[in-house]
Amino acid sequence: MDFKKALNSKRDLVNLAIEKTLDERFGEGREESVLYKSCKHALSAGGKRIRPALILNACEICGGKVEDAMYAAVAMEFIHTYSLIHDDLPAMDNADKRRGQPTIHTIYNDGIAVLAGDTLLTEAFAVLAKGPEVRKLKAETYLDVVAVVAAGAGVDGMVSGQELDLESEGKQIDLPTLQKLHYQKTAAMIKASLKAGALLGGADTNQAERLADYGDKIGLAFQIKDDLLDIEGDPIEMGKNTGGDENLNKATYPALIGLEKSREEMMSLINGAIDLLEPFGDDGWFLRHLAVLIAERSK
Repeated sequence: MDFKKALNSKRDLVNLAIEKTLDERFGEGREESVLYKSCKHALSAGGKRIRPALILNACEICGGKVEDAMYAAVAMEFIHTYSLIHDDLPAMDNADKRRGQPTIHTIYNDGIAVLAGDTLLTEAFAVLAKGPEVRKLKAETYLDVVAVVAAGAGVDGMVSGQELDLESEGKQIDLPTLQKLHYQKTAAMIKASLKAGALLGGADTNQAERLADYGDKIGLAFQIKDDLLDIEGDPIEMGKNTGGDENLNKATYPALIGLEKSREEMMSLINGAIDLLEPFGDDGWFLRHLAVLIAERSK
């Protein structure tokens, strides 16, 4: 089983679904809309589509099919891309590149970038409300999926993480506060992806919680790796400038506990995540490979 081939296959399916959904949501005359152009640019800039892939894989290993969860995968990528657009704004991280491409506010302006993010967030929930073409589960399950995604994106998750991130700039914070920041800012959406996919696959409570816990661990590991790459990464390979966290005096794992201990903590989380997959047997192979990839990635 080839992990990269499987990931690329899911990415290609998601990309087709994203393009189709965006065109449908904007409708006729979309090519004249600056918002359409800005949303399309942001969504087309690349990326591995990790969160959508997690939704699809979690659905599959819990008994569902890719088509059962594709709509939620698209919605999740809409939300993730909105967060990147806003994160790049001058009022946030002030980034001029994302995935090797110019950021939206540098192509248009800050206002259009804000609106593009607003559009993708709102349309994500329109997509979730519509649901899959064929509903195979109880209506309550689809409502639960909406609630799970909202929890990952809202005040229980990413938005509060972003708030804590901004409020922590230039301040000395302790490790528990930094962990909370990363869990909310990054891990919450990864956890939501896995739990949403599990629900759409018909998971039992134990399966759903194990996958959610796996998401917590790889989400935090992912962010620690991001912190490390901001110091050690190659700007060309990463497609964005490095050193931004230090320039903004942001709290990071390396700043608090050093590079070596940060790597040790990341690997402890990775190993713990892999252990959670034991009951899934061979079906958990994709998620095991993903955990390893997080530790080894260079961008």
